[in-house]
Amino acid sequence: MRAPMISTRLFGARPCAPVALAALTASLLVTACGPTTLPPSDSAARVGQDELPYKVFEEYLKLNVGTDPAKLSAIAMSRLFDQFIDEELIYRLANEEGFATASTPKRLATEAMLAEVLHEVPRTQVEVYYDQHRSEFERPERVRLRQILVEERHQAEAALAALEAGEDFAAVAARSSLDPSSGGGDQGELSRNDLPPAFAETVFGLAPGEISPIVPTEYGFHIFQVTQHMPAETAPIAQVETGIRNRLRQAKVDVELLNLLRRARDRYNIEIYERNLPFEYRGFYLAAKNRAL
Repeated sequence: MRAPMISTRLFGARPCAPVALAALTASLLVTACGPTTLPPSDSAARVGQDELPYKVFEEYLKLNVGTDPAKLSAIAMSRLFDQFIDEELIYRLANEEGFATASTPKRLATEAMLAEVLHEVPRTQVEVYYDQHRSEFERPERVRLRQILVEERHQAEAALAALEAGEDFAAVAARSSLDPSSGGGDQGELSRNDLPPAFAETVFGLAPGEISPIVPTEYGFHIFQVTQHMPAETAPIAQVETGIRNRLRQAKVDVELLNLLRRARDRYNIEIYERNLPFEYRGFYLAAKNRAL
C-alpha cells in the first residue's frame, strides 16, 4: 500500500520549507515548523479540524450516481468529489450560523439559508424578462396531430376502411396502432420541424378533421388526422409567466449558492488527500492548492 501524501492546505498558511537534518524517520517529515503527522489512511479530506473518511464519499456516490462509480472517468469522479466537499462546506456554515443542527438533512440546511435571501419574483421582473426575450416565446405554425401506426399495409388498409366507414379515430388507434397508449393516437402539438420531412407536407396539408391517405415509411404505415391548426404566434405572457418566474428564481438560487460557497471556502481550511483517493483527482481544490503554492 502506498503511503498517503501530506496535502498542502488550500486556504491557510503555506507550509514552511524543509531544512536539512541528520536523519529522517519513516513516519515523520521534519520541517522548519516541526513535525507534521501523516493523515489517516482512510481519510479523503480534512475540512477545518475534521477528517472526512472516504467511506462518507462512497455513501454520497450511492445516493447521487445512477451508475457504477468504477465506470466513471477521473474527471467525472473529481467533479463529484468537489460537489461532495462543497455541500459539506455549506452544511457546516449552516450549522455554525444557526440554520441547522447535526440532525438536519443537508438539503434542508441549504434551503434554510437560501430562504433568508430568496423572495417571490415580482411581476415587474417577469414583464421585463418577457419584453427583453420575446424571441424565446415565438411559436411557429403548429398542428395538433393524431396518428395510427401499423407494421403491415393490409393492417393500414383495414384501419383506413374503418375510419372511412365513420368509426372514431381514437377507437381505431386504440385497437390497431403500435402505440395505443398515446391516448387515441394523440401526438400533441407539432411544428414542421418536429416532423420528418417525408410527411411534414402531408400533415400540414390536412384540414382540421381530415384523414390522410396511408403514408409508408421504413418503420411502418401511418394514417394521420389533424384536429387543429395553430398559426405562428408569440406566446402571451400569461402562458409563460410561471416558467419565467421559475427561471429567474433559479438564477437567483445559483448566485446565492455561489456566495455561500465562497464564504465557506474562506472560513474553513481544506486539505485534499489525493494519495488516499482511488482515482486521479483533478478537481477545483487541487487547482486552488496549486495557485496558493
